[in-house]
Order: sequence, then structure tokens, then C-alpha cells
Amino acid sequence: MTADDVLTVLALLREAETDIWVGGGWGIDALLGKQTRDHRDLDLMHRQEQEPKVVAALTAAGFTETVNWRPVRFVLTAPDGREIDLHPLVFAEDGSAVQASLEPSRPFVYPASAFVTGRIAGTPVPCLSAEQQVHFHQGYEPTDRDRHDMAELRHAFGITTHF
Repeated sequence: MTADDVLTVLALLREAETDIWVGGGWGIDALLGKQTRDHRDLDLMHRQEQEPKVVAALTAAGFTETVNWRPVRFVLTAPDGREIDLHPLVFAEDGSAVQASLEPSRPFVYPASAFVTGRIAGTPVPCLSAEQQVHFHQGYEPTDRDRHDMAELRHAFGITTHF
């Protein structure tokens, strides 16, 4: 998934009048304002009630659903193998949100401060905050990509990470 691919997907979803935020590796690179590694997919958070518009826009662009773990997440894949990992969020009046988890009593929590703006290839994009990224990178054995991403956040923001 290239920076141009990401910006094309974001433009399609903006045209569809949806609210989305970039997470995962591209979200970290957006916070840093530069691409620091290759990315196999694009993680996007979206408003759960806008899911039909998100799916319709991406389906029209050639993506098809390949994984369905709703309400936690689902994946759409393009014929060339590009993947978009989608995470439905339910927002509260105060701007915070929750995402279902595989443990229903322990949803993923997003404080209102988790939704910020970064840059991909010089273009402003909505993304998740560094603090939210760190929060989601705990409680599991990290991959080399995870270690790389957390090191980048430590270096850029002087924040503490779990590994």
C-alpha cells in the first residue's frame, strides 16, 4: 500500500461523505509526517453508522470483503492484493468512541483526544494520536514492525512505549 494508494482511498471516502481516521503503521507515519517503512495494508477507523457508505465507496473502487469479524473489524481487498482493515467506532456526544472487541466486556476505548491530524505525502489526513497508537501497541508479543513503529514514536515525541 503506497502513499498514493492511501490518499486515493481517503479521497474516495471523503467524496462518499464519511468520517475516517488512519491508524496502524500508516497512522504512525502520518503522525511523523513521513513514510518510515513499507506497509502491507491500511488501517482505517470509521463511524459505525457510516459503514454502508464506506463499503459502497470501496466496493465501487474494486475492493471486496475478505474478512468479516464484525463488529470488531473487517477487511476489504483489491484485486491486486491491497488491503484495507476497517474498524467501526461508536461515538459518544463528547467525541470519544468505542470499538467492539473479541471480549465484549472490554471494548477498545478512544478518548476524544485520540483523533488528530497528520500528514501523508504532505497532505493533511485524520489519524490517531501518538498516545492512542501506544495504547494499542501493548498486551501482545510485538513484531519487528511494531518495534520499529514504537521506536519512531519515542524518537519523534519523547513518549514512553511498552517495548
